[in-house]
Amino acid sequence: MSQQSEQLRQQEEQLRQEIRTLSDPQRQRYYAMERRLVKDPDTYAALNWCFVAGLHHFYLGRPGRGMFNLALMLLGILLLFVLPQPWGWGVIALVLLLELPQLFNAQNVVHHYNNEVMARCLRQVRARSD
Repeated sequence: MSQQSEQLRQQEEQLRQEIRTLSDPQRQRYYAMERRLVKDPDTYAALNWCFVAGLHHFYLGRPGRGMFNLALMLLGILLLFVLPQPWGWGVIALVLLLELPQLFNAQNVVHHYNNEVMARCLRQVRARSD
């Protein structure tokens, strides 16, 4: 297990311990909120692998990064038909180089996102009861 994976796992365990301290009604609200917001790493990886055009960023609620990837990919495809071949393929290769690490790190990317969701839900549930 990588150091990053281990840190994420420890962070998640700490959050789960904090969740256990909530009252029953708070815990119900927490889990209802969390269920709606957490993301699946396999869906993220599939969107990244099959649709390199940035859809996986939209999935995690990062539309700016998603639009950037989508624009680059469309530019690359457009350049394939307008300019000599190397330019379009170059832009497409750039998108692939930017996104390939995301694909191989999908579990950690989504784990980090889900830990942030857990922490945010925990703060919101605690703030409501104070």
